Amino acid sequence: MSRAPALPDDTRPGRTALRVADSAATIAFYRDVVGLRVLDRDGASATLGAGETPLLVALEDSDADPRGERETGLYHTAFRVPSRGALGAALERVRDGWTLDGASDHGISEALYCTDPEGNGVEIYRDRPRGAWPRTDDGSVRATGGPLALADLATAAADPTPTGPQLVPDGTTVGHVHLEVSSLEATREFYAETLGLDVTMSYAPGALFFAAGDYHHHVGANVWNERSTPADGLGLAWFELVVPEPAAVETVRERLRGSEAAVGDVDGGIEVADPDGIAIRIRATE
Repeated sequence: MSRAPALPDDTRPGRTALRVADSAATIAFYRDVVGLRVLDRDGASATLGAGETPLLVALEDSDADPRGERETGLYHTAFRVPSRGALGAALERVRDGWTLDGASDHGISEALYCTDPEGNGVEIYRDRPRGAWPRTDDGSVRATGGPLALADLATAAADPTPTGPQLVPDGTTVGHVHLEVSSLEATREFYAETLGLDVTMSYAPGALFFAAGDYHHHVGANVWNERSTPADGLGLAWFELVVPEPAAVETVRERLRGSEAAVGDVDGGIEVADPDGIAIRIRATE
């Protein structure tokens, strides 16, 4: 099929929604370790964010089945903090109250990795200035891989560490959502050719990255763990792409009508499932 018109350059991730068995433990982790503020609670479910911006929704479903080893879904939600000092403070929180699974210097960014109480991957990162991003000969962004100097990062920790209902600075966002998929070919066709994101990076073995504008990636996808069946239990319930105006939502809706994807209305926007049944919600900036 022909290449869809690109999504607006200002398109960005919004909320990530997780279906969880124990919302209390999940909320405590994203509040005390990641550093988000609880913005709203509805029974056992909650919305957390930074400032007044919602970033994560925890939906308790104690009857849902655990995610199986072969099921597609979330690899990690990546929370982008606005400074190196904020990333250093996050490192302190993870070390003090949780387990650090890994840390990488990607050239484009510095990133910390951990896993929430229900097994969902979490990245906390800060971007380097765009002018410092490594690029290929044709100008494309090229992330690198290497160890992160944790001792140096720890010395950059914001001081004093914020206290109160929110530990991360205002301006913290969901920078990207990384998925585990069954087919990179089908994923490329959906996110690039149908939805309209740009393919920004491709790595062997088995990873693709997509973005709007000139960002390094808003959506990542990999087949590293050879997942093959859609997930319908605990884990990722949906994630959002936020566009700058309602007209852009309608443009996406019209484009999707020419595809095999079923489109529904939800929360002031639309919802569509990718080839692995992962739900993406598209709405305009509030």
